[in-house]
Amino acid sequence: MKTRSKAGGRELRREQGLQRSGSLKEEYVHDTYKSRGKLPEPTVCPQCGAVYRKGKWSWAPRPARAHPTICPACRRIADKYPAGILRLSGPSVRRRRNELLGVIHNQEAEAKRNHPLCRVMGISESGDGIVVRTTDNHLPRRIGEALWHAYHGELKLHYGDDPRLIRMTWKG
Repeated sequence: MKTRSKAGGRELRREQGLQRSGSLKEEYVHDTYKSRGKLPEPTVCPQCGAVYRKGKWSWAPRPARAHPTICPACRRIADKYPAGILRLSGPSVRRRRNELLGVIHNQEAEAKRNHPLCRVMGISESGDGIVVRTTDNHLPRRIGEALWHAYHGELKLHYGDDPRLIRMTWKG
């Protein structure tokens, strides 16, 4: 929905979720896992083997004389601090457990192929469903939408107080 209105000579943009008026500035959100500056090139993560080159992490052969630095995804995994959480619940979760886990792993593999920082940190199962924790805030949405397209059900996106953490639920 694109709605624009004028307020005090300034344009408000609701389609992007931004609202500005007067001389207020956007609040800066500090992300501990984002690099503060440009890393020396080439850099390689000693844990997963991802290579940082030309300003981004990618899968590439390990270069000679690369600087060792742990990538943000490996740091999140070590700290057990997810960027995204997807909860699967409902009666079909138990019946289709293996199929759902297959969708989760397939979506992770497809996302991780081009984006090394996009990974599943862990999958835990309980009596009421499955919880998937990810290192990236886009992967839960990708998995949730794949589940919704395959099995329908109800998919919800939840934003909390922390803008760096996305929570999704799928009920099938």
